[in-house]
Amino acid sequence: MDNLLEEVGEDYSDANLPSQHWEKRSFTDCDFTEADLRELVTTGCTFTRCDFTRTDLGESAHHATAFRQCTFDRTVLTRSSFTSCSLLGSNFVDCVLRPVTFTEVDFTLASFVKAPLHGLKLGGQRFRETNLSEADLRKTDLSGADLTGARLLDAKLDGADLRGARIDANGLRQAKLAGALIDIDTAIAFAAAHGLVVS
Repeated sequence: MDNLLEEVGEDYSDANLPSQHWEKRSFTDCDFTEADLRELVTTGCTFTRCDFTRTDLGESAHHATAFRQCTFDRTVLTRSSFTSCSLLGSNFVDCVLRPVTFTEVDFTLASFVKAPLHGLKLGGQRFRETNLSEADLRKTDLSGADLTGARLLDAKLDGADLRGARIDANGLRQAKLAGALIDIDTAIAFAAAHGLVVS
């Protein structure tokens, strides 16, 4: 395998770099604040502790790319797509996320506190220990998603599709689930989480 082209501590703030295609590049502690990265395409790249505050990533496409402990603060992700990517430990604050496409994405330890995720298709994604506190997940497709250990305090899951999803007892107690679609296993787990006895 070819070695990654590595960049450490580079300043890309305010850079005007639309329609770039980056392949097998590694960025560590790089600053992309307010950069124009519209229509960026990444393949096999790694971003570690990078800052995407107010960055425009609209209509970007990412394939087998990892964003580790990155900051997405007021980042524009409109019409972007992430396929077979990892967003391990990354933090999303007040981002423009609609519409966005996630396919086979790992959100383990990421944070989406108060994020507007309503109506998105997030089925089958991994949200292990993800902080989704107060997130708006109304009518979101989370079928088959792994929410093990996820923080769901006051998360709005009204009308969400949770069939086949893995949610532990704390999540079932903390989230707002009115009208959510669930399967029998989740119904039994919900009852047990609320102290009911199923016989």
